[in-house]
Amino acid sequence: MFTGKLSRRFAAFALAAVAFVPAMPTASAESAPGSRLVVMGDSFAANGFRWQADAKECLRGPASWPTQLSQLMGIAGTPDFRDDSCSGAAIKTKSGYSLAQEAINADKAGGFGARTRVIAMQFGLNDSWGTEHSTTLWGSLQPCVFNLEQGCGLDAAAEGRITDYRGVSGEEYAARIREVVTYVRYYAPNAKVVLVGYPEFFPAGQDFACFDILGAGDFIQPRAEGLIEYLDRMDAAQREAARLLGIEYFDARAITAGHGLCSNDPWLNGAFDPRTDLIGIPFHPSAHGDTVMANALYERYGK
Repeated sequence: MFTGKLSRRFAAFALAAVAFVPAMPTASAESAPGSRLVVMGDSFAANGFRWQADAKECLRGPASWPTQLSQLMGIAGTPDFRDDSCSGAAIKTKSGYSLAQEAINADKAGGFGARTRVIAMQFGLNDSWGTEHSTTLWGSLQPCVFNLEQGCGLDAAAEGRITDYRGVSGEEYAARIREVVTYVRYYAPNAKVVLVGYPEFFPAGQDFACFDILGAGDFIQPRAEGLIEYLDRMDAAQREAARLLGIEYFDARAITAGHGLCSNDPWLNGAFDPRTDLIGIPFHPSAHGDTVMANALYERYGK
């Protein structure tokens, strides 16, 4: 539930969870210039660590791809850049920040308008999917990913030890973001709406998972089919959702191929891995990985 004094524009958006009906722009909405770049997302965009998923602050890393992209575009630290990404955010959540809440925050700050050129969104891995249980990827680490006795195979979804990858589809993903996409398109008619995919964790179809610990060697989960199936289905769902909604899809997996957690040159952090960021968030992009993302996004959308 949203509190405080909301304009009719914000109130209409809050009701979008039930049924989205675009309100006619008010005079102030028409005159609002908007920011050139607006980013909404989870920790893969924010890249700032926090322990509690329902914490109210939005921590963002200084080398995150949105920050680096704004620097490349020459708009860092100006009203032309809005970064409302939050670690722990999800498309739909009962605690913490959701896509809708981030969109409202960006809009309150005047982020959406005729001047807006790029609206980038990176969400999905923190959501629960399916109908049998509410396990999220974060909640899957101990009972599944690090569970060498039972493993993290395809049976883990039905057993509730990993996010239910069976519920991940392009149709469902599109349904979850449709109202926000409709909203930002209406109030930022000149903007390209970009759904940003996730980088490569493991090659598609691989059956094991690994990551480096202290530079001493890899932790290996030999039965990781369930985890990798979830990541593969998320990638496919995002692509399909972008097609269904008629928005752009940015293929982060393609530009980071060969640099996943099991590679000799990872662009994702392990646990205190000297090859990446020693104090970076495990399983998240290193500063170099975010540089690759920012440069590719700039070449495609920022010039």
